[in-house]
Amino acid sequence: MTDQIAPPEPSRLATLWSGFAHAMKSNPLTAFAMALFLLFVIAAVLGETIAPYDPLASTGATLQPPSWAHPFGTDQLGRDVLSRTIVAARVDFGIAIAAVSISFLLGLGLGAAAGYYGGWTDRIVGRMVDTIMAFPLFVLAMGVVAALGNTVWNIVYATAIINLPFYIRFARAEVNSRRDAGFVEAARLSGNGSVRILAVHLVPNILPPMMVQVSLNLGWAILNAAGLSFIGLGVRPPTPEWGIMVSEGANYIFSGEWWIFFFPGMALVLAVFCFNLLGDGLRDIIDPKGRT
Repeated sequence: MTDQIAPPEPSRLATLWSGFAHAMKSNPLTAFAMALFLLFVIAAVLGETIAPYDPLASTGATLQPPSWAHPFGTDQLGRDVLSRTIVAARVDFGIAIAAVSISFLLGLGLGAAAGYYGGWTDRIVGRMVDTIMAFPLFVLAMGVVAALGNTVWNIVYATAIINLPFYIRFARAEVNSRRDAGFVEAARLSGNGSVRILAVHLVPNILPPMMVQVSLNLGWAILNAAGLSFIGLGVRPPTPEWGIMVSEGANYIFSGEWWIFFFPGMALVLAVFCFNLLGDGLRDIIDPKGRT
């Protein structure tokens, strides 16, 4: 008899790609969100290259309604609204990605340490989270920006601070539920130290569900940055930014120039909607039950 050779097991990359393809096919909304996300990425990366006009220069035609020359119309200073909406994607996405990256890394480290060590580490981290959560988060962001000044990096820091509790609590709960699992005990008996157990065995196991939280927080971070700009505590004019454009366009609603606020407002809504749908798709990709 000849021995049958078992087929090689698929690599982790192939497994992830299979899950991605399954999520795209089984959920059309996820595929739509991915296409929308790629469109926003192109706008953020290329920006001025694909914008039909200079976003800061006046075209000479003020308050013009949408037309072939200006598909999104022009604002009160004659600037092309389409060009400004495209270029604004870089500012809003940059703030959101930077803020969520900071809060993700800090929250993952602090939450994992609190969940694994417990004791005073858990108490100190817990009190810090309770202090942040004691304030309405948007009001806290307003206070931070008002105290430090409304620069782009201060907006990033304020957004990162109000996002931090979500990651700390999530990482703490996930690590705390796994710290006495069999694979952790085996690693401990093999001579691995606490830092190595956290870095090699525990943190990689909690990353997939945390990435879903990252996707959801990206949309909320964009909304927070736009909200700060809307009330005058965000990015300073004339920098193209969706919150500023909505705020400026709100002054012309009753006189009939609806396009000034409508198109940047729709871009903001679609960006938040896109990240929320991507969170659902990521959950389907990392859920083994969804692939069986």
